Amino acid sequence: MSEYVGWREWVALPELGIRRLKCKVDTGAKNSALHAFELDAFDRDGQEWVRFSIHIDEHDLSKIQTCEALVQDRRNVTDSGGNVTHRYFIETLLEIGEHHYRIPISLTSRDTMAFKMLLGRTALRKGHFIVNPRKSFLQGNSL
Repeated sequence: MSEYVGWREWVALPELGIRRLKCKVDTGAKNSALHAFELDAFDRDGQEWVRFSIHIDEHDLSKIQTCEALVQDRRNVTDSGGNVTHRYFIETLLEIGEHHYRIPISLTSRDTMAFKMLLGRTALRKGHFIVNPRKSFLQGNSL
């Protein structure tokens, strides 16, 4: 059974300490992406982890949180402008409306972008969502 999402939605990434974040639903993007900066890879118990900073308030960029996550992959990603960047991929719990599931997310600089997160096709398939590009926040305004 499928549900609808709008072209933008409120999400939470509780394992990263993000209780509410506005994201752009992007069917043109295969992968989800999260704005992250000050990335630092390190070893923990023989596994590669990454420490990174995120903005937890889109209106107050001075509010910064440091997160740590197990690295699932590192690979090159080509953006819509044809630029290739090497990115870390992590996996974390996504909450959108009443739905909760794990998704892969690439960590990248989105300083110049209006949305600090993109929700890509891979994540949308997991939730069995259909995108209505004329609507916003079909999964609710709060989490």
